[in-house]
Amino acid sequence: MCSTFSFAGKTYIGESNGRIRCRKSMVTAAKAQVITAPKQRSRPVFPELSIQGIPLADLHVQEIVQRQSQTRSVDGEGGRRRPQFNPSFLEEAYERCKNLCAEYAKTFYLGTLLMTEERQKAIWAIYVWCRRTDELVDGPNSGYMSSEVLDRWEQRLEDIFEGRPYDMLDAALTHTVFNFPLDIKPFRDMIDGMRMDTQKCRYQNFQELYLYCYYVAGTVGLMSVPVMGIAPDSLISAQRTYDSALYLGIGNQLTNILRDVGEDAMRGRVYLPQDELAQFGLCDNDVFSRKVTNQWRAFMKEQIARARFYFNLAEEGASQLDKASRWPVWSSLLIYRNILDAIEDNDYDNLTKRAYVKSAKKLLMLPLAYTRSLSTHFFDVPITKT
Repeated sequence: MCSTFSFAGKTYIGESNGRIRCRKSMVTAAKAQVITAPKQRSRPVFPELSIQGIPLADLHVQEIVQRQSQTRSVDGEGGRRRPQFNPSFLEEAYERCKNLCAEYAKTFYLGTLLMTEERQKAIWAIYVWCRRTDELVDGPNSGYMSSEVLDRWEQRLEDIFEGRPYDMLDAALTHTVFNFPLDIKPFRDMIDGMRMDTQKCRYQNFQELYLYCYYVAGTVGLMSVPVMGIAPDSLISAQRTYDSALYLGIGNQLTNILRDVGEDAMRGRVYLPQDELAQFGLCDNDVFSRKVTNQWRAFMKEQIARARFYFNLAEEGASQLDKASRWPVWSSLLIYRNILDAIEDNDYDNLTKRAYVKSAKKLLMLPLAYTRSLSTHFFDVPITKT
């Protein structure tokens, strides 16, 4: 799982104890083209694939934005009292979050170094909580996963927001939620995404898959905006900035899914729309056979176009964040686009190969990301290779 942050690795790190501006050119470029099957006696025409997910209103994103945009006094609100931590304890808690972020999300971590110290710490704390949540399902102890485990984790989340952390890493997030107007709903929704992973391994259509992507990745964007801040001279509404953050999460998660098709298949999982596979004459058995056919290439071209569509939607908001916070977001956006390029360079073989961006290339992307972060201008990047 991954959104604004990069959860590229799967190594356990838990403790032992508005309106989106969809310009016509963008939408037209993203729409699936008419695809023909390989040479056969008859050449069937496949219908266009849907690139739109479910309405944001159905996810109650607007309510989250409203709550996180309110200026509020934390002490005494709803009976909550600001917890008092020993300064050295809190410093160590954030230092541990920093080290985990630096180890497992190196490129994103570098991008956070331009942020203010307070925002850095908060983003590191959110990153660690999200990763620990993901590890419940994908970590080495995932074999012991049950609904009761997730229920206990959700209760720990409630305690964090009430100022009663369980351990040092929880304490860092507790301090963060009392410093920034973070709403608990995106955190709860992410836990619901983990529940989906334990109950569901097939998605009948893109609307179902979009909902999954929102829960496990789009939520990270919603958590991050209050910490990263919106530029005082922002050219768009707060709602549109939040929508863009959510779309970056969707694009990142779709990219994760396309990168990991072969690995997921080995676990009996297919995170691809079943109805769209069928449109290209494909089914689960074609995924499990791990053979790259012309039908598979045609199918993958459309899935990649959809992911790029969401990255383009994300650009608008990335340029409207607080200036010091844009670099890590632009870095994530550009690097994840390059994963899609890598899939294409592998001739769409994501069944036996894992597409990745080499470390040297990631570092070369940082100056471009930094350049993009200097302006509130909305770059019009076509949905092709970057």
